Amino acid sequence: MCFHYSMSQVAKNLENRYHAPFTPAVTWEPRHHVNGFNYPLMPVVHGGKERQITLLQWGLVPSWIRDPEQAAEIRGKTLNARSESAFDKPSFRKSMATRRCLVPADGFFEWQSVGTQKIPWFITLSGKEVFSFGGLWDIWEYPGRETLHTFSILTTDANPLMAEIHNTKKRMPLILPEGSEGVWLDESLPRQEVETLMVPFPEEGMNAWTISTLITARGADTNTPEVKKPWSYAPSRGLF
Repeated sequence: MCFHYSMSQVAKNLENRYHAPFTPAVTWEPRHHVNGFNYPLMPVVHGGKERQITLLQWGLVPSWIRDPEQAAEIRGKTLNARSESAFDKPSFRKSMATRRCLVPADGFFEWQSVGTQKIPWFITLSGKEVFSFGGLWDIWEYPGRETLHTFSILTTDANPLMAEIHNTKKRMPLILPEGSEGVWLDESLPRQEVETLMVPFPEEGMNAWTISTLITARGADTNTPEVKKPWSYAPSRGLF
């Protein structure tokens, strides 16, 4: 699954990368590590020819949710959407048809099980400062409450590299090749063609390395480049 990622590029870099402006009055501060269960506001690219970058809250709240209590409960279950079932799940099927989006990232974090230990890894794409997760978004409105604009990141089966790293669930985020990003945003695309895009990204285009346990240190500030730096787990530490 994908519950932790990095988006440490400044707003101008994102606007140049996606040829799209940020929504007026939006202020974006780069983040080296975000935890989905904090439900952060993150940059999301949506729209067809008139693309726009907006800050949406991670943890999709479907438009049909009936009250704030149900909204608060469901968002912890909708940080990710399985690509194999998203077209059929009530929480995602409307957004799959009409509200697909790109979620910019410059890397993501996953944990490998080694004996009783959980070893953190940072994964990115070779030669890419920014790449895109395939995402979905929705709008939830309730009288007397702030309107919520939220998103979810799709996942696929893991490629061989990610199956070795995420060796319990063997899943990975849906990463779209740059040439497929515009197609993904096309709301008129038939389901069958959308499904052809939901495949594991090739491991040959990815880089990965182990990092320190700073990312899970209680009370630590993980919004720092240090969280992504390589860290070796030597045999003397009893981990490999």
